[in-house]
Amino acid sequence: MESEERKIDIAEIVTRNRFLSKVYLWMTLALSISGGVAVLTANSPKMLSTLFANGGMGFIILCILEIVIVSFLSLRIRKISAFAATVGFVIYSVINGLTLSSIFLAYQFSSIVLVFFISAAMFLVMAIYGSITKSKLTSFGRYFSMALIGTVIAIVVNIFLKSSTLDILISIVSVVIFTGLTAYDAQKLAKASKNAENQEADVFTKAAVIGALELYLDFINIFLSLLRLFGRRK
Repeated sequence: MESEERKIDIAEIVTRNRFLSKVYLWMTLALSISGGVAVLTANSPKMLSTLFANGGMGFIILCILEIVIVSFLSLRIRKISAFAATVGFVIYSVINGLTLSSIFLAYQFSSIVLVFFISAAMFLVMAIYGSITKSKLTSFGRYFSMALIGTVIAIVVNIFLKSSTLDILISIVSVVIFTGLTAYDAQKLAKASKNAENQEADVFTKAAVIGALELYLDFINIFLSLLRLFGRRK
């Protein structure tokens, strides 16, 4: 009897680890795609000209597409196929790489690399904390989500105010919000992994993709916020 229970426990652990490995693998792949596309675009005068011609219309269109894709994946993840979810995530990674190319025009390359590794360290610490802590972070996730809405409103307002002080404040708050959301999302995924063994292959893949998207967004926002605070401009 104990042997059978032990076999079940081992099977559950293997399934959970496979799910979490898939989530973080997808996230890493997405970051690699975005980083590669960003570097290639930044070194292509033709691509940069296309993005920022006509008052940056191309850049604006890509930003709108990013919002559309994230909204579509978040709202329709249960109804679309695993293949569609995967393709959508990859396309989003490419588009985000195109928009991220702009940071190479504003900041020194060495500064971008340094901030990237600092962001990675912060993300890793919070992801590990969220995965192992016994404290429930559900209420914190709710507060951080509410704070995020307020931050987005502040960003829109500052487009017209163009206040450098408000911009710094927004960046500081964004770092706090997304480091907190990293821990919350990591804990949420750790809990979801316990049910991974009962999921069909299609659902398993979609859950991994949407989890990777959430963590990807957490990391990118931590990185961009820290870059605005500490990045050395050209």
